[in-house]
Amino acid sequence: MTVAEYNKSVDEYSDGVYHFILKNLHNEDKARDVVQDTYEKLWMKVSDVAAEKVRSYLFTTAYHTMIDMLRKEKRITGFEAVKHDMHTRGEHYTGLSEILEKAVQQLPADQRSVIMLRDYEGYSYEEIASITGLTESQVKVYIFRGRMFLKKYLGSIEAVI
Repeated sequence: MTVAEYNKSVDEYSDGVYHFILKNLHNEDKARDVVQDTYEKLWMKVSDVAAEKVRSYLFTTAYHTMIDMLRKEKRITGFEAVKHDMHTRGEHYTGLSEILEKAVQQLPADQRSVIMLRDYEGYSYEEIASITGLTESQVKVYIFRGRMFLKKYLGSIEAVI
């Protein structure tokens, strides 16, 4: 991969990688850090990565970087980990996208990631398996289970609206 191809990958894929990570982390600063670390890792291996495979490499690396960050943070709990709105409750309609977002956040991390890659980013099962390191069968199972949970959690669309 040349420097021009690297720069082109930044222009073409950085927004998609950022939005994928942001949907999982819900923290803009952490999402930016993951994207920056991902592109740094790409730069370190720029001679080893083919230009045709850069999109897959970026999403795979971003996914694993995000997982590493979450594992590290799980061991460190501090004041930021406390939910400030834990004792407050809003009973008013917040919008369909917020309801869906809340439902997606209820999913386990693996299910949430594969659903995001499939439904938000449009990856195939094979590509998701490659990105996450799961088998294609596991990807299908996680997507099925995640969708079934969302269906049960949300009920019918008429009940949500």
